[in-house]
Amino acid sequence: MTSHLPETTRVGHVHLKVSDLERSIAFYSGVLGFDVMQRYGNRAAFLGAGGYHHHIGLNTWESAGATPPPPGHTGLYHSAFLFPDRASLAQVLRRVVDAGIALDGAADHGVSEALYLRDPDQNGVELYRDRPRVEWPRDGHDNLKMANAPLDVAALLALA
Repeated sequence: MTSHLPETTRVGHVHLKVSDLERSIAFYSGVLGFDVMQRYGNRAAFLGAGGYHHHIGLNTWESAGATPPPPGHTGLYHSAFLFPDRASLAQVLRRVVDAGIALDGAADHGVSEALYLRDPDQNGVELYRDRPRVEWPRDGHDNLKMANAPLDVAALLALA
């Protein structure tokens, strides 16, 4: 049985277990630019963009001082944050570079341009912008044809 969700369905937020709340706030707010919308003492915080109640939840309820899961185990591959345009993506890239955070990768997927990095707890993070739908690559049968080509990071950074 196939079910189809409404086109307006969106992922509302990601909630992460973190080992150090202040360090994670410094990354998600100080580097990526999300606003701290609410805190629950030194145990949890909720961050959002554009006045939204939260796109990211951070907590240390079960994870204060913990280590990341070892490679090769199940868990979150990455959370992805969609930026409204190329200029906004370039600005966050500038903050990432200025903070000395290394990129794990960067890709042009045809439908989007994406940057990959890790948060302080080694959770994967994707920062990306979508191209307009009319520009998405299609094959001869009008099927979506995504790619995994290198992204010109220097050209993107030059926009910042």
